[in-house]
Formats: sequence, C-alpha cells, structure tokens
Amino acid sequence: MASKVYTDQLPGRTLVVEGEEFLFFSGTSYLGIPVNEAFRNCVLEGMARYGTNYSSSRNSNLQLRVFEETEEYLARYTGAEAAFTMSSGYLAGQALVQALQGSGHFIYAPNTHPALWRSTADEVTGDYDAWVGPMLQKLQGLQEEHVILVCNSLDPLKARNHGFSWLSALPANKQITLIVDDSHGFGVTGEDGNGVYTQLKARLQPNVRLVVASSMGKALGIPAGVVLGDKELVDKLRHSHYFGGASPAIPAYLYAFLKCESVFQEAREKLYANIAYFLAHLERPGQFSYFERYPVFGVREHRLAAYLQEHGVIISSFRYPTPADDPITRVILNSAHTEQDIRRLTELINHFDRP
Repeated sequence: MASKVYTDQLPGRTLVVEGEEFLFFSGTSYLGIPVNEAFRNCVLEGMARYGTNYSSSRNSNLQLRVFEETEEYLARYTGAEAAFTMSSGYLAGQALVQALQGSGHFIYAPNTHPALWRSTADEVTGDYDAWVGPMLQKLQGLQEEHVILVCNSLDPLKARNHGFSWLSALPANKQITLIVDDSHGFGVTGEDGNGVYTQLKARLQPNVRLVVASSMGKALGIPAGVVLGDKELVDKLRHSHYFGGASPAIPAYLYAFLKCESVFQEAREKLYANIAYFLAHLERPGQFSYFERYPVFGVREHRLAAYLQEHGVIISSFRYPTPADDPITRVILNSAHTEQDIRRLTELINHFDRP
C-alpha cells in the first residue's frame, strides 16, 4: 500500500506533491469535470447570474426557475416520472429514507452507503452475491406487506457491476420499494450516462416501485444530489422538512449542468476511449477486476501502489472502511488523462508484473 500524500492542489490528470509532479489515477471525478475548462466557464456564467450561493429555502416566496428546469431535465434524461434535487447526495438519501421510515420493513444489501441508512444499525457488511439468496428467502417469510430493499447499483471499490437477475424472483404478493444508490454510475453508465433507472424500470414487476438516489458530485462534478422516482413519492419529499429546512443545491452549478450537455458527452467519449486504450496496452488485463466501459480497475497485488508511487504515479490505495481493514487498491481513469499518461501507466504495470 502506498504512503499518504498531502497537497494544496486540486488533482486532475496530475498532482503536485511538495514540488514534484505525479500522474494521478485516483478519485471519483470520472469525467474530469472539475478541471474541465468549458465547464468552469459555465459555472462562472452561472455565478454571474445567481451569485456564489442561494442562501434560502426552496419553500421561499422567491422561486428560482433553474431548480425546476433542472429537475424536469433530470426526469427526461433518466426516464423517471419525477426528480428531486438537494445540496448533496447524502442529504437526498436521508430525505428519502426518513420519508419512508415506518412505512414498511427495510432490508439492506451489504456495503450500502451511510447516506441511505436510517441509523448505524442499518450497516451490513459481506458479499453482495451471497446476500441475494437469503434475502429472497427472508422476503417470502415476512408478514409485512410493504418491504423496502436498499442496495447499490455497482461496487466501485471492487470494480463489480451488480447483477439484478434476482428482480424476477421477487414475490408478487408484496408491495416492494426498491431503492438503488447509483452515485458511482450516474453520468458514466447507461445510455448517454443516464445511469441505471431506465434499465431497471423495464425489468420490474408491477408491484415493485423503483427509486434511484444519487450523488451528482462524482462523474458529473455537480455539488448536488438527486432522487428519481414516481411523482407521488417526489411530491412527498417536497413536503418534508428536509426540502424546506435545508439550503438547496447551488444554482450556478445547476445552470452549468443544463448548459454543458455536450461537454459531458464529449468527456464520456474520451473516458471510454481511455478505458479501451488502457486495456489494449496491458500485457495481462486479467490481473485486474473490472467491467465494460467503467473506469475503475481493482488491483489484487497491493504492492503495485507503492511501486507506482516510487515511479511518479499515484493510484487509489487505502484501508477501508476502517484502518483495521484490508487495503483496497484501484487504478481509476478519468477523461482528463492523455494517451501518453496511460501509456506511461501501462508500461510501469507491465514491468512490475513481469517475472
């Protein structure tokens, strides 16, 4: 495992540490949006119009159209009936689960993000695939008519795309709400980066209600969160104290989000090209865990992180979720990387792995 580094600079394709420049293959900014010049210019346009923040309630007698315009766009973009934004993915997740608290029996999949916990008692560890069978058995024996299943769309730590083949096995005699956290897929996976909502909605039985919660701060680089679902649920969220009592997302960023559809598209295409280039230049891609068109590559040999850092490349490597746990090591690509950056990375990986 590599040693910790400290810096005062925002990382993009590179990172400067104590005057030395490193290639940076870590973080969750998959589309490189925070260092994208066109996006930054749109944020500045938004700030010229809306200021640096909107320090008021969404229930105020002053209504900024950009909130409604963004939510209408997000619903169209994802195929959802309605969308609900807040200032962070964490807050959006809390607004959702607290609104459903007391309405049914919650079942959590392993490693669901704390944003969707009602309390620390909801933490579940273990393997997702091993969870599915017992969960389906438990569902059959529950007396409660309404069950709320909470899970992630994918595992960004182990670079695994979760299978949802079990959806067809859900019992038809219960009302089921399926909450999926798509924070690490939204903006990258799905059609034009629209995430998992449409894909899952098409596979659900009539008795299953789909809700997708997501941070917009990963691939999309927007400090906001979104909940996607049916209009009845979104209206319920709008009447919660979370909606009225919390400051909303920063309008300047929502303005930039609406203006930068082509910027996101171009960044996605560049990311997919970078992924293909990386795989094409690895001598043994099987040494990584990964799935198609996703920029995270799980590393099985943790010594690689220290080796790369010695040669001017920083990847993700840290013990998770606590300092007592095993390290999780990953190579993470983003849209800002050049072919030269990736070629340097693959040359080092290939040299490290040779007998």
